[in-house]
Amino acid sequence: MVLQRNKPLNIWGYAAPGEKIKVVFASQKKETITDKNGNWSVVLAPLKTSSKAQTMTISGTNKIELTNILVGEVWLCSGQSNMEYQMRKLAKIPKPKNEKLGFPSDAVEKAKNSQIRIFLVNRKQLNKPDSIHKSWAVAEGSALRAFSAVGYFYAKEIQEKLGVPVGMISSSVSGSAIEPWVALEAFAQETYFTNQKVSNDPGKFYTTMIEPLAKFKIRGFLWYQGETNCFLNETISYSYKLKTLVNLWRKAWGEQMPFYYVQIAPYDYSKQKSDKVVLTSDTEPNFWEAQQQVLRLPNTGMISTLDLNDNGGDLHPTYKWEVGRRLALLALGKTYNLKIDFSGPVYKSVSFVGGKAILDFDYLKTDHLSPITGFTIAGNDGKFINAEATMKDGKVVVSAKGIENPVAVRYNWTENPTGNFYSNGLPALPFRTDNPLIKQFKTN
Repeated sequence: MVLQRNKPLNIWGYAAPGEKIKVVFASQKKETITDKNGNWSVVLAPLKTSSKAQTMTISGTNKIELTNILVGEVWLCSGQSNMEYQMRKLAKIPKPKNEKLGFPSDAVEKAKNSQIRIFLVNRKQLNKPDSIHKSWAVAEGSALRAFSAVGYFYAKEIQEKLGVPVGMISSSVSGSAIEPWVALEAFAQETYFTNQKVSNDPGKFYTTMIEPLAKFKIRGFLWYQGETNCFLNETISYSYKLKTLVNLWRKAWGEQMPFYYVQIAPYDYSKQKSDKVVLTSDTEPNFWEAQQQVLRLPNTGMISTLDLNDNGGDLHPTYKWEVGRRLALLALGKTYNLKIDFSGPVYKSVSFVGGKAILDFDYLKTDHLSPITGFTIAGNDGKFINAEATMKDGKVVVSAKGIENPVAVRYNWTENPTGNFYSNGLPALPFRTDNPLIKQFKTN
């Protein structure tokens, strides 16, 4: 396995009540006595990075040896099917259209890096102790074939750029809504859900697949989920559910750890039939907006996938290697403080002057040479029409013939976006200046 560096580490287990336990690892020796229920735990002082395999010895009346342990960076990735999406699928999918993004279909065959270790949470077994220590594996062969593609490509990028061992824990369930990943009592503590019944089995996966991991020290979280809730036409309710999840998980680990997540990819929601809600072409942009609100919480980041679906009818777009890479850019820039470009343009503010909208963005670095597409603009009648957009003095100027007094601008506000607004080689997040959630969503 990989243990998290530079943090005090819990080592825990069970034995007979009153049994003396000794844990020896990396020149540290810790002793304890089990409680009346037979539970024990010790805390190791923070460890330095180690790419050399070490052995941990745990002895009581018997002796357990855990071998081949490295010390580095550990991340937990979770969500629904797009996070669960297994490496083995890469060998079977057709070649994607965007050749610039590459196509590592042979990634499993090429995986020979013993510095990446993976742990796949089995939803039926995590709540039972694993006495044969089978669950950690080097990221290769059959273990890697069954592992999250996003998680692996994230680890690969982090390992290459930092040169330290990386451990990935993947705990995802295909088709899951967000509610099962959040304890019911956490919803009760969020005022938005006062007098509201939360459906979709709250806590079902949190209790068995997240909470038991919370003693294991990690660096942060990766999250790729939302399609199931988007099908229910959710907007601000999802913002609050995601906020509740972030706060709960951080509380469980006892740290304000980084939380990086994926904006769900473009998909033809308006073409799907639903007996619960009416799905329209605004369903997904509204949901993107809801996802984006959580960026207002500290130590968060979200990547755009607006350009990562070749087919609006595909709920599981192929480019998982690029999703992993973009998440890694966030971590390398924001968590590991490397001097790199880790984000495309993120809308900040607008002013309307002389019949034009002048927009400010974070992470907008380069002057855009070609005409910028994907912007629409509206006057007082609220009707949006295609707009011309150009860059000037580090701002984007948007206007359209026939609209003398613009009041609102939108970018890629559609479930099948084609806008070409990039910076640092990364797409801008979609947005609308007339965003109602800014005032409605409360971060504390």
